[in-house]
Amino acid sequence: MKFDQPAGTNPIDRQTVIGQPVDRIDGPLKTAGQARYAYEQHDVAPGQLYGVIVGAAIGYGRLLDIDTDRARAAPGVVTVVTARNAGRLGKGEFYSALPLVSDVVSHYHQAVAVVVANTYEQARDAAHLVAVRYDRQAGAFDLESAHFPDEPPSSSPDTDIGDFDAAFAGSAVTVDEVYETQDQSHAMMEPHATVATWNGGKLTIWTAMQIVSWGMRDLSRIFDLPESDIRIITPYIGGGFGGKASVLSDAVLAAAASRQCGRPVKIALERSLMFNNTSHRPATRQRVRIGADRSGRIQAIGHETWSGNLVGGPAERSTIPTASLYAGANRLMRTRLARLDLPEGNAMRAPGEAPGLMAVEVAMDELAEKLGLDPVELRLRNDTNVDPTSGKRFSTRRFADCLRIGAERFGWSRRNSVPGSVVDGDELVGLGVASAIRGNNVTDSAVRVRLQASGRLIVETDMTDIGTGSYTIIGQTAAEMLGLPLDQVDVRLGDSTFPRASGSLGQRGANSATSGTYAACQLLRDTLCAAAGANPARSEFHDGHLVHDGRRIPLQGLVTGREVVAEDGIEFDQARGGLAHQTFGAHFCEVRINRFTGEVRVPRMLAVCAAGRILNPKTARSQVIGAMTMGLGGALMESLAVDLRLGYFVNHDLATYEVPVHADIIEQDVIFLDDLDPHSSPMKAKGVSELGISGVAAAVANAIYNASGARVRQYPVTIEKIYPHLPV
Repeated sequence: MKFDQPAGTNPIDRQTVIGQPVDRIDGPLKTAGQARYAYEQHDVAPGQLYGVIVGAAIGYGRLLDIDTDRARAAPGVVTVVTARNAGRLGKGEFYSALPLVSDVVSHYHQAVAVVVANTYEQARDAAHLVAVRYDRQAGAFDLESAHFPDEPPSSSPDTDIGDFDAAFAGSAVTVDEVYETQDQSHAMMEPHATVATWNGGKLTIWTAMQIVSWGMRDLSRIFDLPESDIRIITPYIGGGFGGKASVLSDAVLAAAASRQCGRPVKIALERSLMFNNTSHRPATRQRVRIGADRSGRIQAIGHETWSGNLVGGPAERSTIPTASLYAGANRLMRTRLARLDLPEGNAMRAPGEAPGLMAVEVAMDELAEKLGLDPVELRLRNDTNVDPTSGKRFSTRRFADCLRIGAERFGWSRRNSVPGSVVDGDELVGLGVASAIRGNNVTDSAVRVRLQASGRLIVETDMTDIGTGSYTIIGQTAAEMLGLPLDQVDVRLGDSTFPRASGSLGQRGANSATSGTYAACQLLRDTLCAAAGANPARSEFHDGHLVHDGRRIPLQGLVTGREVVAEDGIEFDQARGGLAHQTFGAHFCEVRINRFTGEVRVPRMLAVCAAGRILNPKTARSQVIGAMTMGLGGALMESLAVDLRLGYFVNHDLATYEVPVHADIIEQDVIFLDDLDPHSSPMKAKGVSELGISGVAAAVANAIYNASGARVRQYPVTIEKIYPHLPV
């Protein structure tokens, strides 16, 4: 099915199942421990061996020699895989770092060997016996002293609209500040894990991966195999945030080890290895310049960002939100990328928007203060119906409503504009706001549906569920389309033998995968109508029946043989109506700061989201709350500490890399606005999961300033940075 025209009225609009706050259909399996994750696939490949990765002990240099004799002789050891005996290993497309070192060590804890044994304990102990000699060389580990080329990376060309320099110089009020964000880890609950086995030259892996098609492509390149000889199975994933987008060292090295020893091999990255061996959100330095007239209308906006990565790795495109969020005729955007020999920087929840808004939305508050304007009012005055960079009209944009409704619900009118003026006992109280924007992306997605003679409907697609509720919303879509109760729909996900879907990344999964389900179910509806001799245009599906011209025909009565099968997908028009497609929101935050110690507490947070039709308010709310929590972590605590001598992240475990916990936030609320977007998809939906983090950290930082007068431009905003500014 091609989606090249705005969606009209369709069965999804009934919202008898879709749009309802249905409990997750995979919930009972997870609470009962019956949803098996990658490492729990114990019986899928009999005779499993266990692999433990040996990570490089230097940040940059050359691998001179590996002595594996003692490890090979250890009890239970079957083999030790190194680049010398691993066989051909090519390079995938998504990740830049090689999964196994053959010569040059690109980053700390890059794999140099895999010890394979009968038990995990035997493999772990023998891994300590692998002796490695390195030529440690001086690496580039510090963004502050990194060398930046004059030219932008190919993926982020410079943007110049109007005459920024002249407009900025002529503005009545200006802000020109530098903001810094730190390296952050995904810190997902489930470790990267894979079981790999070969059979007749064909590879099967059970793994934790967000986009099955990317994994197929990359495994094909790495092992020089046709995709038809590869199978990926990933039904349950315990969190990813972009860190499990495609195949990483666990999958590649489990497959390489299995190929060598002829038996299935299971590898899970130890928590201490995950932080340096996989990927992370890279640190940025950002300069934001905004010039406005006396009324607060933006005349010039400039955003420059600097980040670092391995050779071939992507830049952190922090200027993305600046391109579309506010009006302003004169614009300048620059992205520069330096080589850093740290673990790879790559996709992490809302790449670009999350770190970019940490800077831009604080700069907007600083501008509001200079203008003597309320921060909400400043943002409203710079609303626009046209994307100021592309010149395209937005498909929908209820940004102003997000701000107004959020301000009313949060009690923004009670905010005192004088920093440090609200005291409640030993606490300084402040309120902060920030805008949110995140691209509404879509990807072609296909689905197969099977109507059984029993009346049950089976839905199959290689879409993944990383804890977001994919099983549930796909089931809801199918139930709505066929007029079935949800408990009569079985959803099967995460298997490369199923039709190819978008996968879970970039806030595109829900809208794309349910649209693919819509297309397949529409084809099934047409097939059933043909079997009943009914006109599809005059037919409806209700309560397990096809209803046509007064006739009610049970669906199972239309099944000839065992089942009726339909397979189709959604193909999105690349032009997408010539419109700009974004989601919008606003974040409000209250902080309380102990006026003697500087300790920060966050009693209240509110997110208001305009993100198309909300397919399931319960699962969507859960996603936004999780994103808000993650944003709070970036604001107050999350920071990977770099050892500038050795080039590694020192706090590489969950004991020393701090993330928010339940006690850190008392009340979180989410408001979804009615925002149907017929230009987005037949579902009239958009993504929402990454909108929930975009802007959160800035709202917290702005609230801290309002409470204490501490304007901190280097995240995270810790006690040490607040304390010197506390009122005496």
